[in-house]
Amino acid sequence: MVQSKGRKVYQAVINIVLMLMTLCMVLPLVLLFMSSITEENTLVANGYSFFPANFSLEAYLYIIQNANTVFRAYGITILVTVIGTAAGLCLCSMIAFPLSLKDLPGRRVISFYVFFTMLFSGGLVPSYIMWTTMFHIKNTLWAYILPNFLLGAFNIILMRTFFTTGIPADLYEAAKIDGASYLTIYKKIVLPLGKPILVTVGLFTGLSYWNDWTNGLYYISKSEMLSIQALLNRMIQDIQALASQSTADSGSLMQIPQVSIRMAIAFVAILPILIVYPFLQKYFASGIMLGAVKG
Repeated sequence: MVQSKGRKVYQAVINIVLMLMTLCMVLPLVLLFMSSITEENTLVANGYSFFPANFSLEAYLYIIQNANTVFRAYGITILVTVIGTAAGLCLCSMIAFPLSLKDLPGRRVISFYVFFTMLFSGGLVPSYIMWTTMFHIKNTLWAYILPNFLLGAFNIILMRTFFTTGIPADLYEAAKIDGASYLTIYKKIVLPLGKPILVTVGLFTGLSYWNDWTNGLYYISKSEMLSIQALLNRMIQDIQALASQSTADSGSLMQIPQVSIRMAIAFVAILPILIVYPFLQKYFASGIMLGAVKG
């Protein structure tokens, strides 16, 4: 009876802690949305509030006025995220799988070379010169896909570790005895059993592509090629530029929300992630659970 009561207390404490953690994650999103629909003068005077005195949709109306540009930017971002995530998973897994084989010649040297790239990089200016002069990616979709996120040493190390510890080497030996090539082993054994790490790395890579605006800042100058993050960042810069003009145009500037528009832009940027993640959550959770099961 005492153990049962203690277990109930323990479960109640765990539930309270989880509820507090959930509130800490949800309340900022709620405050972000409420601030985006708060009247500009009220927001400036009273600050951010969950229960604003006056509501206004001027910030969203300003975004709707640029709807065609926003939808085009969303299309570019979705395309880049899908292609970049798929290509990144393919390349990382194809490098990680050979590095997980103990009989690979030069395995330590190649692993050190991969790890070395996590410590040092060529820098922004050499990278920009290389991508623009040698690969000619400026003002193309490749400018969003290739630099920075396509092939990460950290992702390769994660996959290599999982393939080494999570997949028994006996499966490889049995497959080779049956006449399977390394490509067959990769397709028939590594990819199916490596689903947990593929889901995890894919989620991180996809979020990196979706939230990226630096590549657009460095390599994109055409407005029709802007991603959603780069476009929203440019909209904020345009509003700030208008706000810094002379007082002769102040009457028209006051019609453009300056504080609430930032909140609205941030909410619009994360809205697709909030919609899509609940559908992917079960796959991510099942992947983590499968990764905890030892074969």
